[in-house]
Amino acid sequence: MIYQATKEDRDSIAILISSFRVELLHLKKIESKPDIESSLDEFDEYIRKGYPIYFDKENDSYTGYLVCRVEDSLVWVESIYVEPKFRRNGIASALFEKAEELSHSLGGDMVYNYVHPNNLKIISFLAKRGYDVLNLIEIRKPYADENFNSIVKVFNSEFRY
Repeated sequence: MIYQATKEDRDSIAILISSFRVELLHLKKIESKPDIESSLDEFDEYIRKGYPIYFDKENDSYTGYLVCRVEDSLVWVESIYVEPKFRRNGIASALFEKAEELSHSLGGDMVYNYVHPNNLKIISFLAKRGYDVLNLIEIRKPYADENFNSIVKVFNSEFRY
């Protein structure tokens, strides 16, 4: 069942946020360990900014979460994550539906999503929901001592990633 998070859910959702951050870094071939302190800070920042946070809970286990950033009638999914052992059970779909409901309640007609270009799972998930328009690409100079593990091709251009 999907719930909207409150401050009382902080510790449990921070564990999910930490797992999500580890998984995102893994997409870039960077190995890391969960950082609960940073995840607690991230949760606090979401609450401070008024970002709606939804989560699924099965029995006593927090199984997944979704964070929305709201700008006027635009809703952006900041993060969506489901613990691996609970995937493929409709949890991500139920969470995403909450974001779409929020968008519709604000007069919007869709949810906007930031996606790592090699996160094929979320790209496939979004495509199945009708999200298939490439909206923007972030391009920047490399940070000092930044290492890249792959190349992403967009049309005729290649970018380090």
